[in-house]
Amino acid sequence: MKLGILPLARPTFDVEYAGEKLALMLAALDAAGHEICGPRGLLFDAEAARAGIAELQSAGVDQVLLLQVTFTDAAMTVAAANAFDVPLSIWAVPEPRTGGRLRLNAFCGLNLASHALRRTGRDFGWLYADPEGEVSQPLTELLSGGRMAGQAGPGAVPAPTEEGRRIAADVSGRRIARIGAPPEGFDTCAYDAGAVDALAGVQVDALELDTLFRKARNVSDDIALGLRREAEQSLSGLEQVDQAQLDRSLRLKAGLDALRRAGGYDAFAIRCWPETFTEYGGAVCGPAGMLGEAKVPCACEADVYGALTQLILMEAAEAPVFLTDLVDMDANDNSGVVWHCGQAPLSMCDPKVQAEAAVHTNRKQPLLFQFPLKPGPVTLMRISQAGGRPHMVLATGAMLERPMAFTGTSGVLRFSRRAGAVLDDIIASGLEHHMALAYGDHRAALRGTAGALGLPLLEL
Repeated sequence: MKLGILPLARPTFDVEYAGEKLALMLAALDAAGHEICGPRGLLFDAEAARAGIAELQSAGVDQVLLLQVTFTDAAMTVAAANAFDVPLSIWAVPEPRTGGRLRLNAFCGLNLASHALRRTGRDFGWLYADPEGEVSQPLTELLSGGRMAGQAGPGAVPAPTEEGRRIAADVSGRRIARIGAPPEGFDTCAYDAGAVDALAGVQVDALELDTLFRKARNVSDDIALGLRREAEQSLSGLEQVDQAQLDRSLRLKAGLDALRRAGGYDAFAIRCWPETFTEYGGAVCGPAGMLGEAKVPCACEADVYGALTQLILMEAAEAPVFLTDLVDMDANDNSGVVWHCGQAPLSMCDPKVQAEAAVHTNRKQPLLFQFPLKPGPVTLMRISQAGGRPHMVLATGAMLERPMAFTGTSGVLRFSRRAGAVLDDIIASGLEHHMALAYGDHRAALRGTAGALGLPLLEL
């Protein structure tokens, strides 16, 4: 057949490494015996991707294969899906858990893509496999339509429990400040304030990023110094990062505190990039981790439903929570990796390890936390909008005592079910890329809460 390819990537990741992976993917495709059409270089932005789509339209292809070489948002995936009435597939690339930078983060791109395609009702095939391995058979299956995503949705609404009603009542009346709009192509972070209120009795106020930046810039030197001393109590390496950027970052914590007091907010959903780096000059990741430790959840990428999820899980666990990405699944090792840039609550740090001050791996600005998550049982949960119907997604597992998989805050997780089966359900359900994590097994409380909120339940 005539196979059209679109190699998707972002220049903020490891471009040289991405190019190496792309070359291996192209070699595997060439060996499959089909006529390959389309760009054979990385498409770094919307303009390049649209030009690639136009090239494939002119060629008249039989199938479109998106090569998810690094993380990208889902905007161009949706554009490609809308441009062609032919089979659509995605091949995403794993990367080794070296303890260093997350160089590609392609799984997260696949996660966003699957959610967006589920929202549009578009069928697609998918493959998550290293082109350096034996991929000829799975690639043949993918291109012949044998690896379709399938469908996985929630079941019935569970019976409400007394504890579930208590949790729902405690969350009702809370207030979330959404600071800045979600990034383009992040359908996973879409929300409707009225729907959030109707579901959980939680009010969402929309604020501008400049409001936070002004608050932070007006923080007194004494308050900023106090935050620096607080960070010194738990983090090593503060003196090794850019000190002006560190000061600006810590002032974001004080700015968020000021907004919380003024608005009576219980949680935040913050557009954390790129403007905090490009316009303000300091990361909000570390401040978000400090607030999370104080049981004031902060969701990245203005993810309002992520903030709501954190509020509910925090009530069930009576402990800090961590809004995390799932960035790798290894069926052979029967494990996955949860990660975020560097904002897990410090109480989740492995006690054998000293938490470190770090910079954002792509933007190179502080303050971020860096440590492996401590071993122990965990619960993951999401109030999901996948498939157009609100429901609760629930999973449990155990954080393993493993070396740190990637820089930032990360942990290697063994789910209660086999990793391959969990992975299939994540893609088939179109689950959002953020899930909230808390230590302990809170399934009973959360099932009862789903019942109290009238939410169908999907257990991974």
